[in-house]
Amino acid sequence: MRYFHIDGDHFTELQALPDALPASGFLWVGSARAEFEAELTRVQAALQRWHVGTLVDLHVSDLLNSQLPSHYDYTSWYDLMVFRRLAAAAAGKDSIGEAADGSPDSAQRTLEAVDTSPVGFAVYDRVLVTVHPPDCAVREYFAGRLAGMTGNGEVRGAARLPASPADLMLRMVNHMVDSYLDLRRLLTRQLGALQQRLLDPRSRFHDWTFLLQSRTSLNQLEDICEDQRSAIQEWIDALDEWPDETDADRRRERELLRVRSRDVLEHVERVLGHVRRLEETAETAVQMHFSALGHRTNDIMRTLTVLTAVFMPLNLITGFFGMNFDALPLVHSGRGFAWTVAVMLVIAVVLVAYFVRKRYLGRGGTGH
Repeated sequence: MRYFHIDGDHFTELQALPDALPASGFLWVGSARAEFEAELTRVQAALQRWHVGTLVDLHVSDLLNSQLPSHYDYTSWYDLMVFRRLAAAAAGKDSIGEAADGSPDSAQRTLEAVDTSPVGFAVYDRVLVTVHPPDCAVREYFAGRLAGMTGNGEVRGAARLPASPADLMLRMVNHMVDSYLDLRRLLTRQLGALQQRLLDPRSRFHDWTFLLQSRTSLNQLEDICEDQRSAIQEWIDALDEWPDETDADRRRERELLRVRSRDVLEHVERVLGHVRRLEETAETAVQMHFSALGHRTNDIMRTLTVLTAVFMPLNLITGFFGMNFDALPLVHSGRGFAWTVAVMLVIAVVLVAYFVRKRYLGRGGTGH
């Protein structure tokens, strides 16, 4: 569990929870889910000591639930946001980096490595409590980033530290949404390679069932994105209902929150649209595969039919001369066999030429 104090242009990491809230700025309390559960009593006591209101039991259960979908809720003293991330799990980053051959195994590893664990935010006026999965890099990323934005405790350059707990929460959510952009290129490349192998007539790859499974996985990602969009939209609606600020600086901060919230919503919708396109592409590839398979089957059947038509008169001739009668034409002639073979060859050549002209023979022929 880590504690940070953010005050204007100053960012400081604390060694323990303070006895009282600082005179200005806000506190950020970030912990892993197991740490939060172990230190819950101490965190609740600190919140009560700071006179900001403790977390209600239902919301504590939400923060500790690793399967909860994205959603938004609120009380009179804090807002609760649970947001499921779409990122590469730490344990699967190596396999994702190596999964570039377009094989079913590598594509399956890519889909399985997409971590959708929820991150919880309790947003007070001057306190932000975040609860992360065990391997979540969001807390460490922002701790390092905010520390890197400051030098000797003061902000450097044009960088701007979060002005409020809500601002920091939105920055984290936006970072989690944008982290999907690193995965979408790989997902697109993997599914594209599988589709090409599936539709290649010279390929022996016919594992179309995997594409159906990938469509199921993408459908789950779509549900997660829709929950994300609903949670952010509810947050925006609640933000519009906050009391109006009389101070000009506070009104500007409130407007910046609205802008950042709409930007996060737009990013979520982009991710949702991309997931839907991947899902539609996978389903279309399966349909095209069966269509191509039916076309190849028709080609094979047409070729077999033509060969049968070519050999049918030849079989008739051999059957005619195979009858056990003594007075058949050419039976007693020395040139009878040669004449028969010649006639059979002429018939075969004429029929083959006719079928080729009609395009019954040949690759992709349909006849006319």
